Amino acid sequence: MLLKYIAFLVLLPVFSFSQSKLNAFLTPSDTLNVPRRNAVIISEASISAITLVGLNQLWYSDYDQSKFHTINDNSEWLQMDKFGHVFTSYQLGKHGAQLLNWSGAEKKNQLLYGATLGFTFLTAVEVLDGYSKEWGFSWGDVLANGVGTGLYIGQELLWNEQRIAIKYSFHDTKFAQVNPNKLGETYMEQILKDYNGQTYWLSFNLHSFFKNSKVPKWLNIAVGYGADGMLYGSKDIDNQVLTSIERYRQFFLSFDVNLNNIRTNSRLLRSIFDIFNMIKIPFPTLEISKKGAVFHLFYN
Repeated sequence: MLLKYIAFLVLLPVFSFSQSKLNAFLTPSDTLNVPRRNAVIISEASISAITLVGLNQLWYSDYDQSKFHTINDNSEWLQMDKFGHVFTSYQLGKHGAQLLNWSGAEKKNQLLYGATLGFTFLTAVEVLDGYSKEWGFSWGDVLANGVGTGLYIGQELLWNEQRIAIKYSFHDTKFAQVNPNKLGETYMEQILKDYNGQTYWLSFNLHSFFKNSKVPKWLNIAVGYGADGMLYGSKDIDNQVLTSIERYRQFFLSFDVNLNNIRTNSRLLRSIFDIFNMIKIPFPTLEISKKGAVFHLFYN
């Protein structure tokens, strides 16, 4: 379901810098700037409404509708789809809060109305799933949305900064060729749908935990989770093609870069860095799975 959210995820942060290249415009207001706040609220509400209507008309119209129903899909895709919900909710909430910060809104309003944007939007999409015969309303997805939102709000309340970021990386796999309907036909579709190539990371900024150290402010340590050997959400049906495929979990340890801590006087560049900071930078990586330990010189 990550395919349905990515356009909304990209459009929100772009709004904060696409209107002007002037640093003055991009600098957060020290006090409440009502026109900015109203622009943020109207833009977020409009984009959310347009996206939901578009999904209902363009995406769900291709599938049979049903009465509202729930499903338990917590065991599917070795929970990779749930990590996708955590990531998306965290990123939407982060940028929602930052946009309100840009408008000069109080911290509590940033967290109450901005950081909850991801949870609210994704829960609305989940309701649409509930009326689709193809899917269904998943409480597991809602819980994952709450985890992503909670991780952002919790860090702001505890440290007043994001010391731990949720990031994403992708590499292409052979499995999409076997089942393109589920995992994507084009490379862009595979980025969003092939869970075998996705990795979700918790990226820890070392300097933020050791303020008096000489550790570079941009250096992070990242712990990742992925899975491999999946052609379908649940265990694959045995046949002559699939019998040799084994599903298993992967755990990773790597370095990373906090792009937000790279010094620059350009507000535009800072905004660009902030958007791309959701992507894990390739670095030497240690992979551990049931197949043993493997070292990758550079891992996506």
